Amino acid sequence: MGSTTADRTVIGHSATDKTVLFGGLPLVGLVLGFFLPRIAHWASGREWVPFHGPLKLIAAWDSWWVVVICVVVGLVAGVLLAGMALDDTLKMTITGQSVEFLKNQKTVTVPRVKVAVAFLDGKEIVLQDASSRELAREKHDQLKSEAKRIPAAFRAHGYPWSDSGDPHESEFRRWVEGDPDLSPAANALLRARSKAFDQGDKGKADLRELRSDLANLGYSVKDKDKKQYWRATS
Repeated sequence: MGSTTADRTVIGHSATDKTVLFGGLPLVGLVLGFFLPRIAHWASGREWVPFHGPLKLIAAWDSWWVVVICVVVGLVAGVLLAGMALDDTLKMTITGQSVEFLKNQKTVTVPRVKVAVAFLDGKEIVLQDASSRELAREKHDQLKSEAKRIPAAFRAHGYPWSDSGDPHESEFRRWVEGDPDLSPAANALLRARSKAFDQGDKGKADLRELRSDLANLGYSVKDKDKKQYWRATS
């Protein structure tokens, strides 16, 4: 889950998270590396397995130094994957002065004085100001049992928490192309967001940036199953 002191609560990037990632993934990589020549030998004899050429090449290197190289490569790959997985995990630091979200080496800090309400919307932690504008919407990575501790962490540092979720949930409506109740600029931004869902990491960055642009126009937007739902902020 994280760590808690009188001054701050940290959720994510706990010692357990790091132990599992940097202990488990390198170990898996090491084991796969050790058995790779044998796996390649077995797979190269199966017609339905692709990449026969590379597999036969690896299987032909039947020597101790090949095993050593494969083990080292597997170990390094495991460490790199662990680092990438940790980097893609949300770390949230809550204090009486601010909430800080860290993910993919990007930090979002929201001052306590701006937060009128905080709540969970599915797997997302949402902070709103007094005008109902979203100050942050970040997806957490906690298990269901651990996620129950998130409200307590916010309350412990003096943040208003809504157990019933978004106070403005009923105001959201699904976006359709050319919605007449939206400005042309807002429709254009939502159209651009709709194209970003299937663009991998770049698409995720675009979705985030375009959500911020919509907020500047006075709209909140959230996503569900690649569908967009919007509402006007007051």
